[in-house]
Amino acid sequence: MSHADHSREAASRIGPIGCAVITVSDTRTEATDASGALIRQLLAEAGHRVVRYAIVADEAARIAALVDELAGDAACSAILMTGGTGVSSRDRTYEAVVGCLDRRLDGFGELFRYLSFVHIGPGAMLSRAVAGVCRGRAVFVMPGSPDAVRLAMTRLILPELAHIVWELSR
Repeated sequence: MSHADHSREAASRIGPIGCAVITVSDTRTEATDASGALIRQLLAEAGHRVVRYAIVADEAARIAALVDELAGDAACSAILMTGGTGVSSRDRTYEAVVGCLDRRLDGFGELFRYLSFVHIGPGAMLSRAVAGVCRGRAVFVMPGSPDAVRLAMTRLILPELAHIVWELSR
């Protein structure tokens, strides 16, 4: 069976996926969270469900606690996060989430940075986008800009989300 056939089979078996959308920011509100809104919109357009939406401060302990809580929620099969992936002193998302992961999906970050490089050039190396598995839940961490979210969601996450969730359920 080809990869495309395998992905189509997974999508037909798994149905709509329950997703949590988390924005990591010290300054955004629901009204100003363009990236979180875009993730929710793209998930809805793809037929998936948002089971939780939250904005959390860029504090490692709070981020890790929320990921742990969501990984224990039976309605949540995927956790999609945006923000806090840069290299500034306040960017803590990467460390917080990596500490929660049982397994990493290194290809996500590698491919995201490659695709970003094609669009923005060498500044793509500043992104610490990462993905993995936490207690059977798919976890994706994207940068905070709407352009980065659109790239990650349309080129990487949505085309494989059902396949990943199906594999994790077996």
